[in-house]
Amino acid sequence: MLSLILPGLSKAQSGGPPGAPARPVLFTNFRLFDGKSSTLRDGLSMSIDGNRIGHIGTGPAASTDATLTIDCGGRVIMPGLIDMHWHALLAALPVQTVLQADMGLVYLAASAEAERTLLRGFTTIRDVGGPAFVLQQAIDGGMISGPRIYPSGPMITTTGGHGDFRALADVPRTGGQLSRLEKEGGFAIADTEDEVRLRVREQFLQGATQVKLVGCGGVSTPRSPLDMLTFTEPQLRAAVETASDWGSYVLVHAYTPEAVQRSVSAGAQCVEHGHLMDDKTAALLAKNGTWLSTQPFVNENDAGELTGTSLEKFREVIAGTDTMFKLARKHGVKTAFGTDLIFSPALAQRQGVMLTHMARWYSSGEVLKMATAINGQLLSLSGKRNPYPGKLGVLEEDAYADLLLVDGNPLDNLDLLASPDKNLRIVMKDGRFYKNTLAV
Repeated sequence: MLSLILPGLSKAQSGGPPGAPARPVLFTNFRLFDGKSSTLRDGLSMSIDGNRIGHIGTGPAASTDATLTIDCGGRVIMPGLIDMHWHALLAALPVQTVLQADMGLVYLAASAEAERTLLRGFTTIRDVGGPAFVLQQAIDGGMISGPRIYPSGPMITTTGGHGDFRALADVPRTGGQLSRLEKEGGFAIADTEDEVRLRVREQFLQGATQVKLVGCGGVSTPRSPLDMLTFTEPQLRAAVETASDWGSYVLVHAYTPEAVQRSVSAGAQCVEHGHLMDDKTAALLAKNGTWLSTQPFVNENDAGELTGTSLEKFREVIAGTDTMFKLARKHGVKTAFGTDLIFSPALAQRQGVMLTHMARWYSSGEVLKMATAINGQLLSLSGKRNPYPGKLGVLEEDAYADLLLVDGNPLDNLDLLASPDKNLRIVMKDGRFYKNTLAV
């Protein structure tokens, strides 16, 4: 059914994704933020060769009558943004709809949200929980518009862990029968080392670029307190070893010191969240070179419509955010930026706003480097499972042509990226224009 839905949807949204430009593109008269430097470069021209950056240089621009030359009017060109913690199938619908609706509706909503995500300037996302494989295939196949997706597949959890959204009527499991949500790829449950290896292999079989395990409780799962622990260290290590066999890595959902430390001890290369960690835990992350992929939750506006115990847990996360970032800076922890905005299309629109929150702890240049080149470094851990082998998050020769033209200087004013409709004049991904408001 989905193969029939998605082509029709792309036409209904916007006439389908645009094709590659009919002729070579040359950008002139711009200021360049390349993703690596905290300063801008002037006096450059940049050509696009297919889906890659062709040439960046000074002096007269090489062009022909066949070249599409775009005068950027002195505006800033920067790499497309990268969100390291996104749930492509969970962002656009309320939680009860996701849990109860037919998957056809979930995919329809996700495809519409994917286009909005791209137009907000996020040209790449790492999906950290959900059956995003079909969405990725539809985007890469040109059926719909959306960001590049690094899919993890369903988050792997234990019985009663974060992500176990089964109705109590489905417990206990008998005869190995899976609940509807497990069959549809919402989550996967494993309670032994052998089950962990099986679940990890299943995700790579479907095309995962990395896999996600749940190391403790979570906010949105009402019956999983934040302080609970899920997998044992040997179970986590089984996942890490299996992912390594596939040439990739494991990321672990962990808020508390105990969950983070257990993940690091098991060899996980990336920890998600970490908001409740202490000084000892931050030092351990730094010593082991483990990535911290986290989100700047600063107030309840970043949560959507949480209630009850979920709201109480989110307030606990908010209370730890400032300390977490200060500890990460103190110890030099490798830190990546993500948003984790779920279950609300209104909340999803705050991706750029979340980026501006980072100014509490980092300079604008540091924030933009984190959301571009540094996040690109973390994506490269997918190794042999990386479906996009070109450079992401940087603007240099032979990097992917994912770029934004900003009306203003985001190094001086991060708030420009909080209003993408107004301030992004061009959105290009893979050498294709998805937005271009300049007269050409």
